[in-house]
Amino acid sequence: MAITRPAGTAATLVAAVRARGGMPVLLPGLSLRTAQDTQAAATALDHALAADVIVFTSPAAVAHARQLRPLVTRAKVCALGVGTAKALGRAGIKDARFPEREDSEGLLAMDIMSQLGHARVALVGAAGGRGILRSVLRERSARFDEVHVYRRGPARLDARHRDAASAFTRRDRVLLSSAEALANLHQALAGEPWQALLEATWIVSSERLAAMARDAGMATVHVASSAQGPALLDMAARVRD
Repeated sequence: MAITRPAGTAATLVAAVRARGGMPVLLPGLSLRTAQDTQAAATALDHALAADVIVFTSPAAVAHARQLRPLVTRAKVCALGVGTAKALGRAGIKDARFPEREDSEGLLAMDIMSQLGHARVALVGAAGGRGILRSVLRERSARFDEVHVYRRGPARLDARHRDAASAFTRRDRVLLSSAEALANLHQALAGEPWQALLEATWIVSSERLAAMARDAGMATVHVASSAQGPALLDMAARVRD
């Protein structure tokens, strides 16, 4: 079972795969790095913590932010999904709100994000992504700042990763929760490894990712209920070869 989570973040999912009798194969689609200018990021985070509404876009955003500053705020705090909300809870923010649909569209449909008025909003995460939050907040005339507390980039994949991917068949599962990871893997594993992965069974975290996977040529794609590890693994277990 291939795990495409960012390098260094998959330990819990690896253990869960093994606990279910599976053999985890690490094919990280992303590498997460600290902000290039940590002092500037810390200053920007100070400003964000004084906003009216703060949105943390991922568990990585929470982890890197709390390395810069204690997450102490009077703001209303939102998370893009339950995993991010749990990370905020561990950082001391116990009442973070998150949408049932764990993506930008779900977040933007929440009352708190559709009734901003003159509130100041801070988005805490990394540069890049789809930009849906940014564009819609502009349309809603919201005052918002972006704080980039970390950076995303392609993971370094070598011959071991290519050999592992080349051995995949339809009986094997690939767990995916990031469009950016999908694009990076396509580039890094071009040729025989990618062709083998196309024949594997892909377990993805959203309908949007499923459409992208099918467009990329994946033959078999199933959608889990969320990006959480247990949800991905439950779907992988339900799929028949």
